[in-house]
Amino acid sequence: MRRRPGDGTGGLRTGSTTFESLREQALAVHNNDILNRLLEGEPPPEWTKRPNAKDDLRAKARELRLQGMTYDQIQVELGCSKSSISLWVRDLPKPERRRSKEEASAIAKRGWERTLQLRETERQHVKDAAAREIGPLSEREQFLVGVGLYWAEGSKDKAYARRERVIFVNSDPDMVRLHLAWLRLLGVKDEHLRYSLMIHETADVPGAERFWVDLTGANVSQFLKTTLKRHNPRTTRKNTDESYHGCLAIRVLQSADLYRRIEGWWCGIVGAAPVLDQRNRT
Repeated sequence: MRRRPGDGTGGLRTGSTTFESLREQALAVHNNDILNRLLEGEPPPEWTKRPNAKDDLRAKARELRLQGMTYDQIQVELGCSKSSISLWVRDLPKPERRRSKEEASAIAKRGWERTLQLRETERQHVKDAAAREIGPLSEREQFLVGVGLYWAEGSKDKAYARRERVIFVNSDPDMVRLHLAWLRLLGVKDEHLRYSLMIHETADVPGAERFWVDLTGANVSQFLKTTLKRHNPRTTRKNTDESYHGCLAIRVLQSADLYRRIEGWWCGIVGAAPVLDQRNRT
């Protein structure tokens, strides 16, 4: 007796051969339910499996978990986050508690310290790589950097208060070095510079004064009287470590003409920026 194709199992009388032929046509099936039934139990093709950089860590974490290690111990061993470890091993049996809360806390602390160390190493690696991307600067590049730096941190003239004076204030030693190098590039002589320190009265004032004299290489006579900032007892100062040296103000004597040129240079940079941006869009 002949069976119709859709009757009973007659449609699949050749077993996997018919199924294979149907699977070959799966891409032409637009009904998701039918497609899911056709592919049920079938492993995904190898080409669909993407390599994961953390596969080795995952395998090692599972191995350590099966050895009875806790999340904290695995974190110390591998340096990865506990959230990742939890995802990787949550289907495995939990190890029996063998340590006191104090011991577990100490292990967790070591794991967190290890994580912070790895983060700091990665952070420094990114910074070092970025620094190498800069390379040596031409005089024109130094000039443009100096103009932008001054317009960000220097004093500026206002329509309601004419202050055409070149005064640069900053607490960052590297910013001060860069500004001084820029002034020398412009031909400003060292004897035309005056310095003044602004610092909290509770800080090491004499030590800060020596620090800035050594950094600038200026004569002590070029330093004006230090301005002390009174401390508000209701606030807590955070800049109390050894790296705090106050803010240094650098003044250029008789600098009205230089200030006008700086403002003009900045206007030139702003005016040129849209042209550069448009070129980058084409």
